[in-house]
Amino acid sequence: MMVHTPGMIEDSGKRGNNMAERRQLFAEMRAQDLDRIRLSTYRTACKLRFVQKKCNLHLVDIWNVIEALRENALNSLDPNIELNVARLEAVLSTIFYQLNKRMPTTHQIHVEQSISLLLNFLLAAFDPEGHGKISVFAVKMALATLCGGKIMDKLRYIFSMISDSNGVMVYGRYDLFLREVLKLPTAVFEGPSFGYTEQSARSCFSQQKKVTLNAFLDTLMSDPPPQCLVWLPLLHRLANVENVFHPVECSYCHSESMMGFRYRCQQCHNYQLCQDCFWRGHASGSHSNQHQMKEYTSWKSPAKKLTNALSKSLSCASSREPLHPMFPDQPEKPLNLAHIVDTWPPRPVTSMNDTLFSHSVPSSGSPFITRSMLDSPNRLDEEHRLIARYAARLAAETSSSQPSQQRGASDISFTIDANKQQRQLIAELENKNREILQEIQRLRLEHEQASQPTPEKAQQNPTLLAELRLLRQRKDELEQRMSALQESRRELMVQLEGLMKLLKEEELKQGAPLPPPAP
Repeated sequence: MMVHTPGMIEDSGKRGNNMAERRQLFAEMRAQDLDRIRLSTYRTACKLRFVQKKCNLHLVDIWNVIEALRENALNSLDPNIELNVARLEAVLSTIFYQLNKRMPTTHQIHVEQSISLLLNFLLAAFDPEGHGKISVFAVKMALATLCGGKIMDKLRYIFSMISDSNGVMVYGRYDLFLREVLKLPTAVFEGPSFGYTEQSARSCFSQQKKVTLNAFLDTLMSDPPPQCLVWLPLLHRLANVENVFHPVECSYCHSESMMGFRYRCQQCHNYQLCQDCFWRGHASGSHSNQHQMKEYTSWKSPAKKLTNALSKSLSCASSREPLHPMFPDQPEKPLNLAHIVDTWPPRPVTSMNDTLFSHSVPSSGSPFITRSMLDSPNRLDEEHRLIARYAARLAAETSSSQPSQQRGASDISFTIDANKQQRQLIAELENKNREILQEIQRLRLEHEQASQPTPEKAQQNPTLLAELRLLRQRKDELEQRMSALQESRRELMVQLEGLMKLLKEEELKQGAPLPPPAP
């Protein structure tokens, strides 16, 4: 007779809930009818975009991911170490709770639901056997791939994970990256098209022996990218064009306008398709699915097209912009802060990956540090580290200007005084930081309280009530202005449609062919 302990029953209940939520996520994805998209690249990108938005990861960028990884000490762990479900859930909780702190009170997300959906998707992708463990490397690669933000920033972080201390890519780590990242298409049932093969890594950099950051970005951001990763840049293009409006009629479904991508046939005259019709292989008239189509991510009026053509013809320099800025081949070396802030408690040792990511996060003025200062009022460590880095750089410049063997007693005394002044400056800046962050927190609380006032609060604080009335009045004015603009736009569209109909009727009466609309 088998005895079930309460722990066993609880674990089995959790597994049952996880499986149910996992099935629900995939059922909702199937309900989108994405499997009817005939091209595997678009099909894969659309499925991953659905998962990304369903889990609210599109609201998180790579800097937020790095912040959450550091807060959970994953930056100092060996990439091969495996995390259990509880540790992984803690990382995801940090990501989404910090996200809600940055979001306006009117746009809060359902944190627990986002954590559960993403956790179950990651387990389905990287732990299909149900062992309850995922490697640190797989977690970092999955979050870096599925989060929002710029693809260049994400690729720079990925490169920091697969390169050595000299800033050169290690082929074995790149192969491991492909093994892990290609589990994402497999998780959305696109393994036959984008599953891992031993030839995948060699086919990407077959002609290059030494791959630096710039070469890595050139290859993965090129057009076309490596075949096994062709869905990755498309995933970002999908996000960029999601709300792009094209005032052009679809030649198949005859919708008066399009959103997202637009496709124009290179053989048929004036034949254009919306993204849904093109993805599902719809065709009409003499058009065939075998015809070459050109993809557009924006719409330009004839006047705008003419202006651009003239400016290009008159310009002597090339108008083509580089895919990315050029980065130094050698990553910046980390500064030793021990002699500057020796009174502080020691921090966890930074892993090689964070050292290499100095390509993206410079020693001073880093955008990641700035975001932490603005978005995470309770986290003072990053501000302190930034101040310490400034002080360390100043001390390094002072020490390098005079050889150590030539320093006398006066130089040593000057260095001690300088360090003392720097520590005093750091302390002053720390206090100022604390005051600013406390003020931000106080204003945030007042804003949240003001957004849902009660009669008691209003009677106790008439100033707050007056400010609230002004805010509401301003909000009403903005809404009225927006409504008026939308109404004007609708009127203009109606007038334009009427003029187009009159033009068509006039052309038909005269028997002349219609001029093709501008792509």
